[in-house]
Amino acid sequence: MNPSSASPRSDEVLGELQSFLAREKVQAHFDAYTRALYSTDASNHQVEPLGVAFPRNADEVSAIVTKAHELALPLLPRGSGTSLGGQAVGACVILDLARHMDGLSAIDAEAQSATVQPGLVCARLNAAAARKGLMYGPDPASADRATFGGMLGNNATGAHSIRYGMSSDHLLEAAVVLSDGTRTRFGTVEEGELGRLASKPGLEGAIYRAASEVRSTAGPAIAAAWPRTWRRASGYGVNYLVGYTPRQPPGWYRPQQPYLSATGFNLAPLLCGSEGTLAVITEATVRLVSRPKATVLSVLPFSSIAEACDQTPHILQTHPSSVELIPRSMIERARGVPAYARKLTFVDGDPAALLVVEYEGETVDEARAAATRLSGSARRLETAEAQANLWAVRKVGLGLLMSIPGDTKPATFIEDVAVPVERLGEYVRRVDAILARHGTRGEWYAHASAGCLHLRPLLNLKSAEGRAGLRRIAEAVFEVVTDMRGSFSGEHGDGLSHTEFNARLFGPEVMDVFRRIKDAFDPQHILNPGKVVPLAGSPEAAIDRQLRYEAGREGRSPATVFAFQREHGFLRAVEACNGAGVCRKDGGLMCPSYQATRSEVHSTRGRANALRAVLSGRLPSSAWGGRELYEILDLCLECKGCKAECPTAVDMARLKAEYLYAYQQANGTPIRSLLFGDIARLLRLARPAAPIANLLRGTRWLRGAQHLALGIDRRRKLPRLAPAPAKLPRLTDGQAPDRAVVLFVDTFAEYSHPRTILSARRVLESAGYNVFRAAGQACCGRPMISKGLLDRARAAARRNIDALFPAATRGVTIVGLEPSCLLTLRDEYLEFFPEDPKARAVAGASKLLEEFLSEPGSSGEAPMQKLTFSSQPAAISVHGHCHAKALVGMSPLVQVLRASGAEVNEIDSGCCGMAGSFGYEMEHYDLSMQIGEMRLFPAVRSEAERGGVVVATGTSCRTQIADGTGVEALDLAEYLASRLL
Repeated sequence: MNPSSASPRSDEVLGELQSFLAREKVQAHFDAYTRALYSTDASNHQVEPLGVAFPRNADEVSAIVTKAHELALPLLPRGSGTSLGGQAVGACVILDLARHMDGLSAIDAEAQSATVQPGLVCARLNAAAARKGLMYGPDPASADRATFGGMLGNNATGAHSIRYGMSSDHLLEAAVVLSDGTRTRFGTVEEGELGRLASKPGLEGAIYRAASEVRSTAGPAIAAAWPRTWRRASGYGVNYLVGYTPRQPPGWYRPQQPYLSATGFNLAPLLCGSEGTLAVITEATVRLVSRPKATVLSVLPFSSIAEACDQTPHILQTHPSSVELIPRSMIERARGVPAYARKLTFVDGDPAALLVVEYEGETVDEARAAATRLSGSARRLETAEAQANLWAVRKVGLGLLMSIPGDTKPATFIEDVAVPVERLGEYVRRVDAILARHGTRGEWYAHASAGCLHLRPLLNLKSAEGRAGLRRIAEAVFEVVTDMRGSFSGEHGDGLSHTEFNARLFGPEVMDVFRRIKDAFDPQHILNPGKVVPLAGSPEAAIDRQLRYEAGREGRSPATVFAFQREHGFLRAVEACNGAGVCRKDGGLMCPSYQATRSEVHSTRGRANALRAVLSGRLPSSAWGGRELYEILDLCLECKGCKAECPTAVDMARLKAEYLYAYQQANGTPIRSLLFGDIARLLRLARPAAPIANLLRGTRWLRGAQHLALGIDRRRKLPRLAPAPAKLPRLTDGQAPDRAVVLFVDTFAEYSHPRTILSARRVLESAGYNVFRAAGQACCGRPMISKGLLDRARAAARRNIDALFPAATRGVTIVGLEPSCLLTLRDEYLEFFPEDPKARAVAGASKLLEEFLSEPGSSGEAPMQKLTFSSQPAAISVHGHCHAKALVGMSPLVQVLRASGAEVNEIDSGCCGMAGSFGYEMEHYDLSMQIGEMRLFPAVRSEAERGGVVVATGTSCRTQIADGTGVEALDLAEYLASRLL
């Protein structure tokens, strides 16, 4: 049922559900934008849902399912929506269980178990369990945003599957809502109890009767047809009902116990991999495992992927806990993303492939001794930092491999085949030959240990030829899989992509078992219909149908001020978002508004999907200038976290600025945006009245006036004005370039905080440099960019490039104090003038103060080494500016502070929440403070209580810290100057 083509009867039924939800006060949305945002996941597919409901508890889930059962309306439970097979999309009412049902009910350290709600993110459980020396064993790469409902529904696992198996091996009990709204719990049932449950009336009894019958009659058929690998996400896990497994994970952590439980009867594992087609999980009790005391990684280089695969069975004989494959292409792409380029400390030379082999032990010495069982030349990583760097790059591997501009991209459809590991090298060679015959290629990576390498062939799915290639390649690879007795999905599930292959993969007898199970659990087939088991009488789930892009239909790409050169235009920049949902992760820099609201619409993916829906024509073209799209982008703080942490480097800050420019061209520019955008001119005009302005800035009547007249929240004070500027000499031709620096003076240092200029001058002169200002240098234009005043910002960029180019061309470094301003020279200026050699020269000469001080100069000595500081010890907590984190990283800042003799604590704070003018605006103030309160404010208060110093390099950050905690944070230059002897 699709709303755009629904019959009068279906409209009436859907309306009845909406009325019911309104009466029951269940949050739900059925508008076009919400449906567009939930029409995709991380797969190739796109299906518009009927609407989205956000239940708060199991009672509301039961009420919704009961009503849907009465109306015969299809439902689809969904977590983070990161599924790769199209499991999380469908013409259903989606139950978003991640918004509210995300609690951690209990951790039982003695029983080594945890009870969780379906919306809980795996990383949050692991953070809590770590304090008790425990963790959840299956570890998908998406653990920082994957919810337990999705992980169980998908039977997720990850790099350590040879040790801990799959999610089905760790689900002990599940509280569920059945397809008629009945609430029950599945767990281990003793033999004497099974008969009583099977005799119960209603749906629960029917389920137990069907499962008991399968258990007693289907064992031989299952054993005969089952894939010869334990690594399986295809079909239903009926092998758990009959206790059959063709083999077990080679490093299984419980060798004293059978891999599949031989006692009792438990329906809970059957739910794993069922993709929400059997029941809705409302709570789960999962097994925890002991965290390894110590690990050592051995990194082995290979000259080819196939060679690495050939060696994997031999490596498994050394009893590792993980064997992961990283291809050269992933390393090359990681070098292009700042957040990950800094982590490539484990790569030597230019190998075609790396195998990362992990060994565990009670101590590092024991883990190291285990690693010595591995022959060959391997680089060992023993420190936590070195290992964390490698795993960070590995876990974003899929996104990194997707970061290819243009329409030909790596396509997901055969990416998680699992074959017996002893045939993995053969499998790679045969599939490479298939791709070559079809004129394409792909990159292999991931779980060599389990015979489950990920692969995405390069295809243009916008073209009929690309879609035909997808079908032909899938069929050819499927023949190889069945020949090897593998599983067409070893991790990512069936969904829309693989369901059609199940009948051929398992054969008619086992497929009949699947249907009997589905019919027993869901007689009306209203739960995620058509997944795992095809649904008769409806559009068949197929690998090449219901795709995200329509063949031959090109979306519109509007004319832009920014070049979007890397992405090949605005449309391709939007389409770079592949739905992986890294922006929904718990913690990190992006996306602050999502972390605060937990709302899909306020994630980077949500904004990208909304833009794509308009540009692709799924929403009317009038929506481009409409208020709904404006409000969807409104809570983007333009922090640039996505540019750094999104594996495909989606730069939503730039997309938003370009959109604001177009929106304001059509609808006019608010006076507040004009004032904030041109803040440099405003402050310059106000400077003569600085004494009066400073006297009035905190008064009640002025705050009330700014609130009512300009929408500047009355709880904020306007910036203090400095009566006079900090004077710097102008750079002349006679200055020696190796002893001179040009200080790029930002607007707020110029008019509000001149002491930072004087402090920077003192520090730089103490290091032996003469400090100048470039004649004609003005505001960088960043405030204009953030307000969508791109024509004015481009003009400001032109002025600054012309003013700074003489210094840059002579080899003089341009040093900046305010990260958002200085880095505009390196980022947006190249987008304004992509072909201008002057812009490139200025960008190349520009450095933040911490970069300049920490990098060796022409003499080979870093300027920081020339400074002498007080020997008095200092404790510092440092908060990094978002733009600096995104484009530079924290390493230079921390390095400089430590070189000054300080004990440095790097606050894991993400965005401060101020983001330029964002936190001043009355409609954003509360969210701004909520973001600050998530991590930054508590850390600052803790530092203040122990008498330490807080350093923050951004003016906005220091203002936010002062307003939120009352603590006066110092700029880097101020701190260093205060410590100088």
